[in-house]
Amino acid sequence: MNSLFSADHQMVVVMVVLVLLVGYYRWSEPNKKQKKLLLPPGSMGWPYIGETLKLYTQNPRSFYSKKLERYGDIFKTHLLGCPCVMVSSPEAVKFVLVTRANLFKPTYPPSKECMIGPWALNFHQGIYHSRLKKLIQATFLPSSIQAIVSVIERIILGLLPDWENKIINAHSEMKRFSFDVAMVAIFGSELKDIDMEKMRDFYYRIHEGYNSMPINLLGFRFHRAMKARQSLDELLKKIVTKRRENKDGGGLVGALLRSIDQLTDSQVTDNLFGVIFAAQDTTASILTWILKHLSDNGALLDLVMKEQEGIKRELIKEKRGLTWNDTRKMSLTTRVIQETLRAASIVSFTYREAVEDVEFQGYLIPRGWKVLPLFRSIHHSSDFFINPEKFDPSRFQLLKVLES
Repeated sequence: MNSLFSADHQMVVVMVVLVLLVGYYRWSEPNKKQKKLLLPPGSMGWPYIGETLKLYTQNPRSFYSKKLERYGDIFKTHLLGCPCVMVSSPEAVKFVLVTRANLFKPTYPPSKECMIGPWALNFHQGIYHSRLKKLIQATFLPSSIQAIVSVIERIILGLLPDWENKIINAHSEMKRFSFDVAMVAIFGSELKDIDMEKMRDFYYRIHEGYNSMPINLLGFRFHRAMKARQSLDELLKKIVTKRRENKDGGGLVGALLRSIDQLTDSQVTDNLFGVIFAAQDTTASILTWILKHLSDNGALLDLVMKEQEGIKRELIKEKRGLTWNDTRKMSLTTRVIQETLRAASIVSFTYREAVEDVEFQGYLIPRGWKVLPLFRSIHHSSDFFINPEKFDPSRFQLLKVLES
């Protein structure tokens, strides 16, 4: 019995040793491709936290510019619990988003996916993604927006008295305005069944925790945001259920409910919130930057005012409200918007994830790592824009001439 036990015991020891040796070999000797290639230069920061605090406790532009200056057009970092590779050259952005897009899938950090909702367009590929993309894009085509120009005009005219002869927080007021417009685009012009103030409150609480550290414990912003997201989801599902039963409703919700391949309530609500989140804050930020650039340039402001006053005189003369055709006459205003989009670069980057080990410019991008193409460095590159740090709407007038 003792000799049998001893033999069994020896066999177990041998097997354990073999397993450990194999595990060590696989850890210390990666495949040939990985062994030859190095990770991009950069810093991963603290364990788990990475460089998240560094990014969000300073001007993000300063964070990116310092990294680019030190490491070049491709560097590694660690943000929101995920190892990342950031790329900034036009060639790299094209590689990730166009020429080798099959190697990278749309994604977000798990905390953001959890907050937006797993059924949102952002987190899918294939047929489901294509079908939703068509439905959502159709809602925001010029042909669809034309129908709500008068409603948008009514919203802004309703807000103007609150701003008259007062010092206001421009960004807060632009958030208020863009949120109201987003509600019309998503739910249609009939908003009687929408509790706007409650929805606004839930959204703002979610937004406050969106870029916080993903710690879902009492007292943390992320926890408060997740509680608000749950409440907003319940509110959205009530609206969707009512609209589905009544078989009515315009806007994006109507388009989703009329889809040939019927979507579940969760699929509808996750995509409604995803669109609200994508559209509202970016629009508010752009509007705020437009106001800043105009206030910094009195001559440009005078020219824009002259263009707008001319259209206003037409409306008074013809006794009508603003239409889509009127917006087509705002050539200078349009160039100001285009230049603001370039200069502000509100969307600094987008998220992708490597679906396999990828080699790029002699570096390894490991499977599962997030890849973040940086747009701002392109928008502010002297290779594409003369004097890129100068706010100059006329550059888009020249571009239009060249295109024609």
